[in-house]
Amino acid sequence: MEGTIQCSANYVPLSPLSFLERAAFVYGGKESIVYGSTRYTWRETHERCIKLASALSQLGINRGDV
Repeated sequence: MEGTIQCSANYVPLSPLSFLERAAFVYGGKESIVYGSTRYTWRETHERCIKLASALSQLGINRGDV
């Protein structure tokens, strides 16, 4: 957006998590992953990431763990 000033109305920095949430909201029914015959929409990808994060949390894995 050349020539415009960045403000909250036209610019929001995205982290990987906020990108995923926004993609699921805006493009929920569109494909995000295509691998052979396996296909996922942005909504499904978001749900799968939440499930993975929950599983890791339940195993006691926290931010900063390697």
